[in-house]
Amino acid sequence: MDELKIIEIKKSVFADNDLDADALRKELKGKGVYLLNLMSSPGSGKTTTLIRTINLLKDKLRIAVMEADIDSDVDAIKIREATGIQSIQLHTGGMCHLDAEMTRQGLDGLAMEGLDLVILENVGNLVCPAEFDTGAARNAMILSVPEGHDKPLKYPLMFSVCDVVVINKIDVLPYFDFDIEKCKEYVHMRNPKAQVIPICAKTGEGVEDFARWIENEVKSWKNS
Repeated sequence: MDELKIIEIKKSVFADNDLDADALRKELKGKGVYLLNLMSSPGSGKTTTLIRTINLLKDKLRIAVMEADIDSDVDAIKIREATGIQSIQLHTGGMCHLDAEMTRQGLDGLAMEGLDLVILENVGNLVCPAEFDTGAARNAMILSVPEGHDKPLKYPLMFSVCDVVVINKIDVLPYFDFDIEKCKEYVHMRNPKAQVIPICAKTGEGVEDFARWIENEVKSWKNS
């Protein structure tokens, strides 16, 4: 019997996406639109964090949000009602991530003129979204306290591609075996340059620090 032939296509698929992502980044730079890719596992508090953050920034920056989910439009509606900004829903058709071309299709659905910042709330997953460059200027992620401080050890790629890690739900620290200093250590093992910002999206504690990080990033990017 002939030996089974195995064809590795993963590298070329990613390479094509990387080219698309670089092209999209250049286009957005030309339009003066900063794209932030926000990732996390389901239930980490992405949408609540976004609502708090956007309400702090919307008088300083012109913002729109793309909500990516396998199905439903719950989060897009929630964002729009709570902040009053432009928000659209992206359905991935069962896929657990967005790539650059899918992101471009989402951007085509926005009224882009005059925007400073577009936030992409990626599909809730700690694996697939980290593997695909969306064309964003920066990657951010939210890790919630109930998930455990060891997640940077278990999901290295996610933490290595993120420029900032937001630790959410610090109000429940007394009830979970979560060591913030250990978490910071593990994050910096994966990415020494990543910033770590502890917050509680429910109460608003620390959210100003995340909003300030975004504002400074957008201003620095626009001036570069």
